[in-house]
Amino acid sequence: MTASPIGHDGLGEITVAAPASAPPRWVLATDLDGTFLAGDEAQRARLAEVLATQDALLIFVTGRGLETVRPLLADPSVPRPRYVIADVGATVWDVAGQCPLQPLQAELEAPWPGEQTVLEALSAFSGLARQEVPQERRCSFYAEAGQVSPDLQRVVKALGCELLFSADRYLDVLPAGVSKGSTLQALLRHLGISERRVLVAGDTLNDLSLFRTGIHGVAVGGAERGLVDAVRDLENTLVADAPGAGGILQGLLHHGLVPADLASPDPRPTAAEGAQLVMVYHRLPFEEVRRGGKLLRRRPKSPNGIIPSLLQLFSDGRAGSWIAWSLQASRDPEGFEPVVDVDPEGYPNLTAARVPLTKDDVNLFYKRFSKEAFWPVIFSFPGQAVFNHEHWAHYLEINRAFAEATARQARPGATVWIHDYNLWMVPAFLRRLRPDVKIAFFHHTAFPASDIFNIIPWRAEIVGSLLQCDYVGFHIPRYAENFVDVARSNFPARVTGKLPCAPRFATYGCALGVEHVPVALQTEERTVRLGVHPVGVDVEKIERIVTQPETRERIEAIRGELGSRKCLLSVERLDYVKGPLQKIEAFEALLEAHPELHGNVVMLNIVTPPADGMEIYRSVGEKVNQAIGRVNGRFGRIDWTPMQYFLRSLPFEEVVAYYAAADIAWITPLRDGLNLVAKEYVAAQAAVGGTGALLLSEFAGAAVELQGAVLANPFDKKSMLDSLRYALGMATPERTQRLRRLADIVRRNDVRTWGAEFLERVESEEA
Repeated sequence: MTASPIGHDGLGEITVAAPASAPPRWVLATDLDGTFLAGDEAQRARLAEVLATQDALLIFVTGRGLETVRPLLADPSVPRPRYVIADVGATVWDVAGQCPLQPLQAELEAPWPGEQTVLEALSAFSGLARQEVPQERRCSFYAEAGQVSPDLQRVVKALGCELLFSADRYLDVLPAGVSKGSTLQALLRHLGISERRVLVAGDTLNDLSLFRTGIHGVAVGGAERGLVDAVRDLENTLVADAPGAGGILQGLLHHGLVPADLASPDPRPTAAEGAQLVMVYHRLPFEEVRRGGKLLRRRPKSPNGIIPSLLQLFSDGRAGSWIAWSLQASRDPEGFEPVVDVDPEGYPNLTAARVPLTKDDVNLFYKRFSKEAFWPVIFSFPGQAVFNHEHWAHYLEINRAFAEATARQARPGATVWIHDYNLWMVPAFLRRLRPDVKIAFFHHTAFPASDIFNIIPWRAEIVGSLLQCDYVGFHIPRYAENFVDVARSNFPARVTGKLPCAPRFATYGCALGVEHVPVALQTEERTVRLGVHPVGVDVEKIERIVTQPETRERIEAIRGELGSRKCLLSVERLDYVKGPLQKIEAFEALLEAHPELHGNVVMLNIVTPPADGMEIYRSVGEKVNQAIGRVNGRFGRIDWTPMQYFLRSLPFEEVVAYYAAADIAWITPLRDGLNLVAKEYVAAQAAVGGTGALLLSEFAGAAVELQGAVLANPFDKKSMLDSLRYALGMATPERTQRLRRLADIVRRNDVRTWGAEFLERVESEEA
């Protein structure tokens, strides 16, 4: 048999047969609603596992229109079929080819008189209500049994059509001779597959034609009484007691299509004594360094406050596991310890489950694919995006490895907290492996509007994975709203709860402001709760740094070097989304328009270089260097360099000293998920009793939270210039008032509060 692993580009790994060569071991032709999509999650996961490990062919046979089946084809929790028979047998779709299956489709369409002809002929029959669902080569109505009169049947027969009435409510007008059963038989003949190796499954009279074919069948538990009565005496049909997927498994076993051990419930890879809280983050809570051939651990050098915040959740002795990659020579290194203690004294019940990745894995998965395909889209620069399907397959491999490690570490009913876009597909894999766990996800980046996000070729798979979560968190309300729009453009879903954004978040007059935030999204499978949690900074750490004598000395030294000049401070990574060129051009325009500022203002640029291997930023750095050289060349003097540029990673203590010394923090990214630099600057200024002004892009997520900042539109040079002049000329009382308000926000919502509140919301189960 020619088989290919599909299931969302490899996600499901369900093998499907091509029509040529040897036939599959067996075929499952199943109705969807009430049948394949029904039953408890454990049984559905088991059936998916059976399909993934058997040489089987899956066919959806449904009354739905093809349009409403398409979301299921991208839903990572649903095994992907090879063919779809839709519209009660009137449509045959080749899933792999993404096209109608010919010549079968043409044969089905030939006797159909057309929708308008049918509707005109039935217009005389009052009480028939057209079903407002996608339909092709059929007309579907709501009707009562008494309305299915001999006159109606005669009119339909005269059209060359047939009536199908099911569930005492649904009436379908179909081409003559077309039904689920007849179309399935035609498909099997086309594929050259014997009916002896086929199981049909259904739950309503709409499925009766499947069972009347004489093919092995199962009416799942809870099936419509009329169907049960009609099939009870059929020799080849089992009336199962288990509903949905469980009934299908019973049918596979009863008809001898699978061995007993496959159809029985599958023990999940559960750690009974494992972690109640599992943190899934790409970075370990410690750094691994090799010295003398030995792998040593040390505390992270990065000032990133997220890791300390997440670690604090385990300081009370909570049993936990931290899933992250470990850079190794191979994915299966000799003598590798997958699970190690993090800090037996500080966190006695916390272990790190390390996922071994090679340098090539990290370069491709994180530094190239995630940054080239997803990063530009996330920050609304679709023209920069590069999509590579081979890289996507590798991305899936890495996400699967993270999910498998998570499944091994989580105890039954555990809470799993997954972080950021490079692990978007972990929920999909994990939900199949462990339907018992509670899955939470937090986006540390922005989340773009649907017309931007949907350019991603794998958008439906990604959104389908996120919809496997119980809780999804974002920095600000706008991102939650964008996510809902994206989800609803790919899957049937509806908002079931909203909350007002004010007074915590700005609503009007801000580019990212919205009035209400959605807090619950209902899908066909579950309620996904949504939350807004802007990350905070470690205020206490910044205050400790400021009080250190060496920091005080450094602050004084910086101020001494500046003299009476006003200091504009820019701290950012080298990244086009930060808008470095727009900022330089605005500063250049300021010096052009205001000669009196020459010699009286300095712009300090502290820029963190990109990690090795991130070629996407090379041209950005070259353009920035050229622009700074131009400005300094035009306006500089022997005793004054307008722009000072530091392309290096400075110690956090050094950065805090610059925060404390600067008059204005100039933070104007073109897009930013939040921007912690803005909060760090406020915390440092407050710690030294300063009156610094925060000049912030209205396209940074922090702009809707940090009410008190001076906002600018970085896409508009005039806005940048006007806001800069305003900040430079701001009177001390106003600066003091603004900083006080900002400091209160930053202190009240610090990084520890963020972590605790997020987890509290996840575990509260309240929308």
